[in-house]
Amino acid sequence: MRIRVAQPDDAPAVVALRAIVYPYLVRGVESTRKMLAEPPPEEGWTAFVAEVDGQVVGWASAQRVAWTSTPDVGDIALLHVHPEHRRRGIGSRVLAAATDHLAPLGIRRLRSWAQPDSLPFARRHGFEPSREVRYSALDLDPAPPAPDLPAGVRLHPIADLDPHRLYVANVAAGADEPSDVPIDAVSYASWQYDVWENLGLDKAASTAVEVDGEVAAFSLVKRDGDRMWSDYTGTVPAYRGRGLARLVKTAALHRAAAGGVRIAYTSNDEANGPMLAINARLGYRPVASQWSCLAELT
Repeated sequence: MRIRVAQPDDAPAVVALRAIVYPYLVRGVESTRKMLAEPPPEEGWTAFVAEVDGQVVGWASAQRVAWTSTPDVGDIALLHVHPEHRRRGIGSRVLAAATDHLAPLGIRRLRSWAQPDSLPFARRHGFEPSREVRYSALDLDPAPPAPDLPAGVRLHPIADLDPHRLYVANVAAGADEPSDVPIDAVSYASWQYDVWENLGLDKAASTAVEVDGEVAAFSLVKRDGDRMWSDYTGTVPAYRGRGLARLVKTAALHRAAAGGVRIAYTSNDEANGPMLAINARLGYRPVASQWSCLAELT
């Protein structure tokens, strides 16, 4: 067994491993390959894989937490090991590699994620559970009908928008998103990389609501074949309370289904009651849960 820095050619094996451990996540090979070949700007991002007999059996990425003014927090994202190779020290070695990468960047606090059955592992390594996240799925056969539009409301595929207008709406909508750190420092360059230029973003299905000439709400769709991920649905605070989040998410799901998507997945912080209520009304069913976990880097 060896731990090494992940390379672009690892993308198919990484996606295959993720499909076993996290079958409800939608991350395609090409978007993963691009992330490995062209990491996020200015975040110290890297990823590690564990190999056994030439087979990728473990993965974790590590970076400074993006989109926040909190300066010293690092992410160790989705550390996971193939079920047949657990309890052999692989997870501990991948975690150590990620931690060793972050320490020279001035990181003092760590955030990672754990499925419920991995919480004992997290605690043994100094992490404590913080926030619970719910993963949900929605079958799109039949597809949600196209929503009726109130007067003065227009829908657009985001492909028709100036991306900077969507960025401004995304920043405003996400400022009070439940999180371990405030989402209050989203640069346009970082947003372009993470959102607009993501190879999985379906700009025809992703939808924005325009009210009085302003982008008031939006729902982003990332797609891999006939599976999709609702990456983010948000409403600018000044336009909340009008049902726009449900309207725009329904429209995005309808368009995705018309384009061949058969199942949709999403995740929500358990404290995000309004979005959980919208998903329940749309027919989403819970399929898994996960905890963010925090630790001090000493």
